[in-house]
Amino acid sequence: MSEKKINIAIVGLGFGAEFIPIYQKHPNANMYAICARTQSKVDEIGALFGIEKRYTDFEELLKDPNVDAVHINTPIQNHAEQSIAALRAGKHVACTVPMATTVDECRQIVELVQETGLTYMMMETVVYSREFLFVKELYEKGELGKLQFLRASHQQEMAGWPGYWEGLPPMHYATHCVGPVLALPRAEAEYVSCFGSGKIDANLIAKYGSPFAIESCHIKFKDSDLSAEVTRSLFNTARQYRESFDVYGSKKSFEWTQIEHENSVIHTGETPERVKIPDYAHLLPKEIQPFTTAGVYDSDENQHLSFIQGAGHGGSHPHLVHEFVSALVDNRQPYPNAQQSANITCVGILAHESAMKGGEIIKLPEFTLSAAEVEQ
Repeated sequence: MSEKKINIAIVGLGFGAEFIPIYQKHPNANMYAICARTQSKVDEIGALFGIEKRYTDFEELLKDPNVDAVHINTPIQNHAEQSIAALRAGKHVACTVPMATTVDECRQIVELVQETGLTYMMMETVVYSREFLFVKELYEKGELGKLQFLRASHQQEMAGWPGYWEGLPPMHYATHCVGPVLALPRAEAEYVSCFGSGKIDANLIAKYGSPFAIESCHIKFKDSDLSAEVTRSLFNTARQYRESFDVYGSKKSFEWTQIEHENSVIHTGETPERVKIPDYAHLLPKEIQPFTTAGVYDSDENQHLSFIQGAGHGGSHPHLVHEFVSALVDNRQPYPNAQQSANITCVGILAHESAMKGGEIIKLPEFTLSAAEVEQ
């Protein structure tokens, strides 16, 4: 293994703080700096994790020549602006989902990556969850047979959530269901058609002009006989929280979430069977393997950090860190890279546009497609 170390700066210390101990343990990462808007927050987290380099100004952080890469975990509306600024400052970028809120912002990020040669990775949790890794293993072993159809959903009741969440169009935060259907076959979306259904409260509609309780989108894959369907709801829809991913193959099919925390289902022919999803810590460096399991720490001095250790999002956090860091060390593209992240994100943005136009088919822009396919 390479002994190269990447100096990481984490921006946003709510959800973002969960990644700090993982970077601290990764053999190729140096958890160099943290950034938050308030001095009290950055000092609290800095003291807790023993991080001396602390910033309250993102622009000042970007001026630090020792920062190799930033991991952005700020509110959605800041993602594109901060990613663009970081790339222009010569920093590699990992950014929580979604990549951006407009197609043009996605284009700017992709073009900057092409111009600078820097690395961008959207940190989509579902495509590194243990459930996804389980299905990926089945698929790569040939146990599913030919893929026939994929379906995913992300349903959540967000009544009472403040700020930009109020009335957010469902498909504007769709990467958790779009990501897995594209990632399994390593496909690209060519065009989408989406319908809205139902109606949210009038006071919620006003903010974005989006009336729909549920948006359901069909995705046609480029150069493939496959399509997928994704469903998203945020308000006024009775459903337990669900991230689901269903894969229908000629030999076996897999259905992830029917009721949260219940075992998934494999159908062999017409015979269903509940299956317990294994852990995939063995895919990681030994130093960060414990982070795939909730509440595990490997040394006494870390016991006071137990509130922040969570194996969140299906144990995906250490896999995301390792994919980003190892891509930088090995000088390779991560998954999803900038172009793939743009394809995933633009599906949701354009799906909402399609729903507002009564299901009109909308093509994904060429910058979201791989260069070889664009040239054909």
